[in-house]
Amino acid sequence: MPEEKLTVEELKKKAEKPGKDAMILHDFYKGKIQSIGKAPVRDFSDFAIWYTPGVAKPCLAIKEDEEAAYDHTNKGNMVAVVSDGTRVLGLGDIGPYGAGPVMEGKSILFKYLGGVDAWPVCVDTKDADKIIEVVKLIQPSFGGINLEDISKPKCYKVLEELRNDKDVKIPVWHDDAQGTATVVLAGVLGGLRVVKKEIESIKVALLGVGAANTRTAYLLFAAGVDAKNTVMVDSKGAIYADREDILEEKDHDFFKYDLAQKTNPERMTGNLGDVIEGVDVLISASRPVPGTVKKEWVSKMAPDSIVYACANPLPEIWPWDAKEGGARIVGTGRSDFDNQINNSLGFPGIFRGTLDVRASTITDEMCIAAAQALADLGARGASEKKVIPTMDQWELYPMEATAVGMKAIEQGIARVHWEEKDLYERAEHVIRVARASSETLYDKGYIPKAPPT
Repeated sequence: MPEEKLTVEELKKKAEKPGKDAMILHDFYKGKIQSIGKAPVRDFSDFAIWYTPGVAKPCLAIKEDEEAAYDHTNKGNMVAVVSDGTRVLGLGDIGPYGAGPVMEGKSILFKYLGGVDAWPVCVDTKDADKIIEVVKLIQPSFGGINLEDISKPKCYKVLEELRNDKDVKIPVWHDDAQGTATVVLAGVLGGLRVVKKEIESIKVALLGVGAANTRTAYLLFAAGVDAKNTVMVDSKGAIYADREDILEEKDHDFFKYDLAQKTNPERMTGNLGDVIEGVDVLISASRPVPGTVKKEWVSKMAPDSIVYACANPLPEIWPWDAKEGGARIVGTGRSDFDNQINNSLGFPGIFRGTLDVRASTITDEMCIAAAQALADLGARGASEKKVIPTMDQWELYPMEATAVGMKAIEQGIARVHWEEKDLYERAEHVIRVARASSETLYDKGYIPKAPPT
């Protein structure tokens, strides 16, 4: 039945079903990932090649030149998904054990969508310095690091110190910040195309000043949004340059302080409802409680407004309520509603491109290139219900990977250079093989058939 014909209760039941199914299927499969050989075992003599004595030769080659690890091991396609479990989805501090299913989920998305081999590394510490040390210690085995679900402001310290440490030779990325920002920017670009507004002239409100919206704000500014036409709201209300608590916490949360200087020049105060008048785009990354953003607040926004309620597992406002409030385009972080604004559209392709060119970092310009690639693909048949591509449009990932890799080459931070056509073909092949491998194992019964839910 079309979503618009369902009752509110039916829509709520639909929203609850993935969680119920997850309890059945996670228990059935006992997790979502496993290791499997990449090289063939044609007969038992192959072990003399893959292991001793033959393996000594590539070991010595790597000893002489550490870069040779990219030729003789899977390092160049391996990403560690690192979390301490202190800010998991909208669930808060549920610890490294509780974080496990999310990190495994991230890993299976990496593989199926981007052809990237990812592995959860859930660490039993809340100490930022220890997390930094763990990442530095494990980098010989990995081509990149995906930081995940680490509470703020600790997450800022971990990311910035690792990105700026000359001894860290692989890209480190914080998906809750950079990943969210990239896909939100793609959603804004795609939405503005539909409503025919220019990014340089829009007014933007952001609810939540955590890792996600902090990086989103900076990326929006880099892409053309005027910071002076932006207001950000935290749990205490709108932030502004001389708000007393922000000044007091300047050293503890510099990014909030910096954004308070750049935004809301009128020094508006109050909650989101008090400052949302005439806003074109609302981006919410706050509490996973429907009703956090109220229908009557949306009604104060500008004509043809865009509302992206990105909290997980539940959005801050139900899509139908935002529509009733007058929003023309509504998106959430969920795949079961229109316009999914979710990191899964970003990180698999971004890492694919980053790894393929062996980029030393992931820059804002690479994120903007990824966002533009998403928006450009979404422009084909774009509508109010689909402003950017969905996960089932698998071509988005090689396109995104190519845009990211070519931008890294342009910026001079890539160690491997490709022609654009060849880079696309490489990404497409790797992703196609990853999907086909998973589907073949399931079709042949080596991945057991899922029970009915």
